[in-house]
Amino acid sequence: MEGIVLFLHIVVCVLLIVIVLLQSGKSADLAGAFGGVGSQSTFGPRGAASFLSKMTTTLAILFMVTSLTLWIMAAKKGSSRTVLSSDDVKQEQKVETKAPTPEKTTPDAEKK
Repeated sequence: MEGIVLFLHIVVCVLLIVIVLLQSGKSADLAGAFGGVGSQSTFGPRGAASFLSKMTTTLAILFMVTSLTLWIMAAKKGSSRTVLSSDDVKQEQKVETKAPTPEKTTPDAEKK
């Protein structure tokens, strides 16, 4: 079940990126750049929502739903183990090895 939701989440993410990139900005015209009240400027009159706008809203809602679903599924697994759990720290302490000590050389030993 988690695999299906994860696959759906990835598909929704890719589609959402593509749909958002296909849209033109609200103030894409020259009037919007200088604060004019054009037909598509930020504070101008708004026409009917286009297909891309409706698709963006739908995909954004699906993205939120799949994100929350994946979060709930992960929480239900009950994985209370963290990266720095106490078991891992104890194992690392047991594995510690001592570094070899360098041999001390004296000037007399080098001559022989």
